[in-house]
Amino acid sequence: MRRLVKVIVIVLVLAGAAAGGAALYMRSTRAEPFSFRTMPVTRGDLLATISATGIVEPEELVDVGAQVAGRINSFGKDVRGKQVDYGSVVDESTVLAQIDDSLYAADVASAKAGLAQAKAAQTRAEADLGQMKAKLEQASRDWERAQKLGPGEALAQSAYDSYKSAYAVAKANVAVGDAAIVQAQAAVSQADASLQRAQRNLSYCTIKSPVKGVIIDRRVNIGQTVVSSLNAPSLFLIAKDLKRIQAWVSVNEADIGQIHPGQPVAFRVDAFPGEVFRGEVGKIRLNASMTSNVVTYTVEVLTDNSNGRLLPYLTANAQFEVARRTGVLMVPNAALRWFPQPDQVAPEFRDTLAGYSRRAIEKAAADTSPKGSGKPAPDAKDAEARMTPGVVWVADNGLVRPVRVLTGLTDGTQTEVSGEDLAEGVEVVVGEQVRAVAADTTNPFTPQFRRSTTSGGETGGAGGTGPAGGTGGRN
Repeated sequence: MRRLVKVIVIVLVLAGAAAGGAALYMRSTRAEPFSFRTMPVTRGDLLATISATGIVEPEELVDVGAQVAGRINSFGKDVRGKQVDYGSVVDESTVLAQIDDSLYAADVASAKAGLAQAKAAQTRAEADLGQMKAKLEQASRDWERAQKLGPGEALAQSAYDSYKSAYAVAKANVAVGDAAIVQAQAAVSQADASLQRAQRNLSYCTIKSPVKGVIIDRRVNIGQTVVSSLNAPSLFLIAKDLKRIQAWVSVNEADIGQIHPGQPVAFRVDAFPGEVFRGEVGKIRLNASMTSNVVTYTVEVLTDNSNGRLLPYLTANAQFEVARRTGVLMVPNAALRWFPQPDQVAPEFRDTLAGYSRRAIEKAAADTSPKGSGKPAPDAKDAEARMTPGVVWVADNGLVRPVRVLTGLTDGTQTEVSGEDLAEGVEVVVGEQVRAVAADTTNPFTPQFRRSTTSGGETGGAGGTGPAGGTGGRN
């Protein structure tokens, strides 16, 4: 019994010592006030854009092919007298290549002989017709005399019948001769067409440039055989005018509604990283493409390439200008996303803290929007009418107080804001740091504990409505 009492006493003493040590440690620590990360409200220009990528393409391309089959014997000369190659400048009708024409030259010779034969047959048919007409004239006179005499004592019946049949035969022969003339003329026309076909095929052996331009691609070599069947083989690709160039940009279906002809576009190419090229939307192609269930539209961006710096098939990183605001107040998007804890808010605002929550701000935005009020939607150019409610937090004696604002255009980093209590230079909270530091003790070897947490706008809160409520996916 005494042993049990002794054990209980020891346990109670140890527990008391532990409680006293914990209380002593808690008293020895002191909490620092909240430390907020802030950034000032700035005034400047804001530009909202849609980013997309594309390829630089010549505005007009001509694919030169071969209409006959054969071996490439040689290349022509460009305007500088050099052999046609990549980048050669050529004029209209410049000889680009020569195909072996021996077979086609033989076809021309054969067609010429056939035409001569047809013409000779026509001449013979005309001579035969003349002979037939002479016989018809003789048979006609004999038949006239026989008709005057008539069958009787002066002219036997058999002779009378003979003259009559001879006249009919001669007349029929003249008709046959006329038909032979028509047939011979048709044969001459057919032979002439065959000759023209053979000559045209022979001319196709000389490949000429149909336009004035620059050769972008040469797809054959000397000695290579080209075969023309259903599709003409491509030999050269010619850009008609490299001063007129386009960027074919693929735009996501979610953004295509904000693209329109004449819209300003700025784009960069990797070949000239420090240079910005300007252009405008020419047209939107309606034949959309789908890749991995993503629908994209090709937008033609027209640009001036008078200096010739843009080369075909460069990758273009384009930004379509959606809206621009000049001289407006701006805050970081993180300031509109950050929301404090109740103990971080000034006491006079804690009772109404729920009114500054993300849900309350979104509801207020919906209630005041033209759609929610039943009023017609404002014109797209009226930026003021499209602003939505939001809230930012301003540091005040170690705590924060709310400032209601209207949010407008955003570029993904900064957002346009306006409000009566907001001015340029006001520091708004974008994050917070809470630290607890152990107080100094008489023992220098006593370990000190440090706890630090950082919130950089990852916690959802007021200001998540309107353009700044998301992550700002547009640059």
